Amino acid sequence: MGGPIPCLGYDSRSQAIAALRAQGQSTREIARRVGIEPKTVSALEASRNRRDTSPTQGSDLPSWNTVAIDADTLRALRPHAARRGISVAALARDLLIVLADDNLVDALLDDDAARKGGAA
Repeated sequence: MGGPIPCLGYDSRSQAIAALRAQGQSTREIARRVGIEPKTVSALEASRNRRDTSPTQGSDLPSWNTVAIDADTLRALRPHAARRGISVAALARDLLIVLADDNLVDALLDDDAARKGGAA
């Protein structure tokens, strides 16, 4: 593995990404500014979080999470992932990033929760 890659005046891409995130930039915007794919932004953030967050630091957010996806959904996503040349897990992660960054959750679910301000 190579050393840090200077980026946007920072010593590394990870530092640049952290600074842009602190400014409220979306994953997609950070990717555009740094010149990498959104999934690479997420991977660099996850790597930095694993490196910077230890269980004793008491972080209120874990550095990574596991999301269980049922077998039928995985099968349904498989051809979409294959067309993009990525794994189903990578596709699921990318979909979640777009949903969150573009504020599409309420539009996609259309479950009345957003209008009621709580659970449907």
